Amino acid sequence: MAKARAGKVITYADGRWRNGSPAILSAKSHAMWLASVAFDGARAFGGVAPDLDRHCARVVHSGAILGLCSPLTPGEIESLAWEGIHRFPDRAQLYVCPMLYAESGFVVPDPQSTHFAMAVYESPLPSDEGFSACLSSFRRPAKDMAPTEAKASCLYPNVARASREAASRGFDAAVVLDPNGNVAEFGYMNLFFVGDGVVQTPAANGTFLNGITRQRVIGLLRTAGVEVVERAVDFAELLAATEVFATGNYGKVLPCTRLEDRTLPVGPVYRQARELYFAFAAA
Repeated sequence: MAKARAGKVITYADGRWRNGSPAILSAKSHAMWLASVAFDGARAFGGVAPDLDRHCARVVHSGAILGLCSPLTPGEIESLAWEGIHRFPDRAQLYVCPMLYAESGFVVPDPQSTHFAMAVYESPLPSDEGFSACLSSFRRPAKDMAPTEAKASCLYPNVARASREAASRGFDAAVVLDPNGNVAEFGYMNLFFVGDGVVQTPAANGTFLNGITRQRVIGLLRTAGVEVVERAVDFAELLAATEVFATGNYGKVLPCTRLEDRTLPVGPVYRQARELYFAFAAA
């Protein structure tokens, strides 16, 4: 699964839009050396930005989990996001990344020092040809070990090492287990599979982010009459599945076409999920 190279970038910081990616942190910034950064990612394409309001609300919620106090409301963040989106051509495929970070504090961030910034940049949606995955030796932390219910930068070195391990074995992505040894997700995407004719997905148990696209796809499938079961999942079940696919902001809905040494089809349930999602997005 090749990563698209970002094109034009604009950044909102210190109350104004700027071209490019300006430096906004100093060496002494709390966010720089003590990781007090919450962020989110939304997509804009074809003139729409599905669930943008929920992404903007989540960055504020994530910040609160880290002890940050957003200077903007979710609605104000959404309005700024649309300002940024409208600075690009109508059909541009964009990534929208609002973020909150602390400037001061010692260990505990000073919530009143929270700053807001947002990057909007060209980032084409990846091909839907599918990706390969393998089981990682690294696991997701439990919610009493890390701020797992936030979209926080401090969680991503763990994601990176699982992804790096998978790449070293010739795979595009990693399947990561939770602390109990059950399947949590792909490294940075939520995971679905079809077994016994039923769509199944790991239950959100606080060890991985219950993604906005994940929630949306579950709702769309159920509304369409498709049974979706959320439960604890053993990795052996994935190896026996008839379909495996992923949801996430980067690619929205993508098929897993190889898991370890097993080739998987691009199946009808995945196709239905993808069609339902993009029909929702365009509505």
